[in-house]
Amino acid sequence: TLTGVSLPVMAFLNRRFPSEAPATQAVIIRQATWIGLYGCILAWLQIGRVVTFPLALWIAAGLGLVEWLLRLRERGAWRP
Repeated sequence: TLTGVSLPVMAFLNRRFPSEAPATQAVIIRQATWIGLYGCILAWLQIGRVVTFPLALWIAAGLGLVEWLLRLRERGAWRP
């Protein structure tokens, strides 16, 4: 559900704030999937009452770092 809801939001944000390497459809779907995965992780941690605000921020920062590194790799790929 979170992935489907965040898909138009990610498309809008990528269109509103374009990067030097424009986001493809695969990138937009991947970013929406990260949000869905983040929500599932938080829900799973909430079942065991383990989730805290700092932990939620660390998980978000980790997923954001992974996405940033993937975008950096895509931007640095050589295309003839």
